[in-house]
Amino acid sequence: MKEEPEPTILPIEDSLDLHAFAPRDARSVVDEYLREAARRGFAEVRLIHGRGKGVQRAMVQKLLGGHPLVARFFDAPAERGGWGATVAVLRGGDPASPSEPGPEQGARVR
Repeated sequence: MKEEPEPTILPIEDSLDLHAFAPRDARSVVDEYLREAARRGFAEVRLIHGRGKGVQRAMVQKLLGGHPLVARFFDAPAERGGWGATVAVLRGGDPASPSEPGPEQGARVR
């Protein structure tokens, strides 16, 4: 029987840098991150995918375009990463301030 790898605990902040993840894991990481960010009341999040050839950016934006928690998305402004990052505005997020998670809280991703 194949053993499941231990989940990675991610702190939930207003941005997620995808450079730390294998491209094959990016889709599930982004999905879980969006769900947890929305649950915590974030109004928007920034996904850092890098500039490169645009493959990761295209995957992220395709996922965001069909995600039920995303109201809209756009390339980040230059001071927040430009086309190396995408900002997603979440449905029902509270623009005031997200709830602050305790040190033990985070999203579990596989």
